[in-house]
Amino acid sequence: MDQQYLDECKDEILRILDQYIHVRKDREIMALYLTDYPGSLETLAEEAGVSRETVYRAIKRCSYVWKYLPGDEMKL
Repeated sequence: MDQQYLDECKDEILRILDQYIHVRKDREIMALYLTDYPGSLETLAEEAGVSRETVYRAIKRCSYVWKYLPGDEMKL
């Protein structure tokens, strides 16, 4: 895939997260999860500086945002 295309997708995802997720830590977790997913919830929790349970709850709490994200062809 073209790097410019991937950057545009990432920017669109971050814009949507800024618009719909108002809790800063949840937004940070979701940004890592959706754009730079490190492979496991444990690693994601380590990168975000929170517990695995906090990551799980943030993802679950913010699950409504999926409907606003670009179609599957644009997801990273």
